[in-house]
Amino acid sequence: MRADSAAEGSAARPIRLVLADDEVMLRRGLRVLLEHDGLIRVVAEAGTGDELLSVVRTHQPDVALIDVQMPGKDGLAALRELRGLPRPPVCAVLTTFDLDDYVAEALRLGAHGFLLKDAEPEALVRAVQDLAAGGAVLDPRIAVRLLPRFRSLGDSAHEVRLVRSLSARERQVLELLGAGRSNAHIGEQLGLTEATVKSYVSTVLSKLGAENRVQAALIAQRVAGTGEGERR
Repeated sequence: MRADSAAEGSAARPIRLVLADDEVMLRRGLRVLLEHDGLIRVVAEAGTGDELLSVVRTHQPDVALIDVQMPGKDGLAALRELRGLPRPPVCAVLTTFDLDDYVAEALRLGAHGFLLKDAEPEALVRAVQDLAAGGAVLDPRIAVRLLPRFRSLGDSAHEVRLVRSLSARERQVLELLGAGRSNAHIGEQLGLTEATVKSYVSTVLSKLGAENRVQAALIAQRVAGTGEGERR
C-alpha cells in the first residue's frame, strides 16, 4: 500500500504533502503550520479538483489533504479519480461541521481520514504523520456526529458474523484499527513486525469487504456497539 511505502521512507525524508482547497489564505496558513518542524513538506497546492489531479500526477505525494467543496471538479470527484492512479496518495478530507453528507460519500470513495479545518496545529501535524504511517484519522468532533449515523447504516448481524470469522489475532488487529492505530503502533502493541501487520490488515479488510482502514474501523466500532467486541 502507498501508506506503508511512505512510512518506510518517512525516517529518511519529510512526508510529501499536497494541499487542495479553494481558499488561498487557508492553504498558506496550513502550509506554514505543517512545515514548521520540518517533518512535513508541502510539495504542491491546488485550488480545484483538476489542479489536484495534475499536481498529484506530477509530484506523487505521500498524503493529500482535500477540501470537498471546490469549484469545477470538486474534492469528491477528484477522490474518485485518484483511486485509479497507479500510486495514489493517502487522502484525508478537510471538512466543516455542516458537511456530514460529503464526509459519508468521501468514506465510500476511500478517504482514510476526516479533519476539521479549525483543528489545533499539533493535531493536524500528528494526523498527517499517522496517515503517512498507515493509520486512519477521524477528528473526535466528527466522530461524535457521524458514528451514530454509520452504526444505523450497517447490517449489524452480518458484520458480527464477519468479525466472528476472523482469527483471534485478526480481531486484535481490527480492534486497533478501530482505535485509528497505524501499522507501526499495532506492531508495537502486538509484538509484530510492520510487514506482518500489513499482511494482517490486508486479510482483515478482505474478510470484512472493507475498501480501506476507515471502513474497517467503523465496522469495528459498530460491532463493539452490539456488545460482540466484549466476547472472546
